[in-house]
Amino acid sequence: MKLKVLAVASGGGHWTQMMRLVPAFSGCEVVFVGVKAMYRDDVADARFYAISDVSRLHLASLPRALLALVGILLRERPQVVVTTGSAPGLLALRLARLLGMRTVWIDSVANVEELSLSGRKARRYADLWLTQWPHLAKEQGPEYRGSLL
Repeated sequence: MKLKVLAVASGGGHWTQMMRLVPAFSGCEVVFVGVKAMYRDDVADARFYAISDVSRLHLASLPRALLALVGILLRERPQVVVTTGSAPGLLALRLARLLGMRTVWIDSVANVEELSLSGRKARRYADLWLTQWPHLAKEQGPEYRGSLL
């Protein structure tokens, strides 16, 4: 039986970084969640769900995104949820943790000086908490294991 991975990313660079992770999912069943329907074209052979984008500046879409993610997690039942951020990924990690799924947070390479706000909050919900900058790695986490770009 293949490991089922739910890969969640918001738009722009977060999605680009998730696409760079695709080779790491070789041999897995991967289901993608993004915030733009056009991202479906990037993963034509995989199942894809588009959800509402959420940010601290756009909280009105939070309930819709939350309900969509609950539905996706219950329908797909992945063993692992991987995200490159941001807020939609954090929501997915929190929900996945509640459902007993393993979780991986990979903070965006754009966060050179410090972890993102979502990345700092992800610490509580990530089984594996990663940064893409060696100088941001700490003994208590996040860990550095390389960069996607």
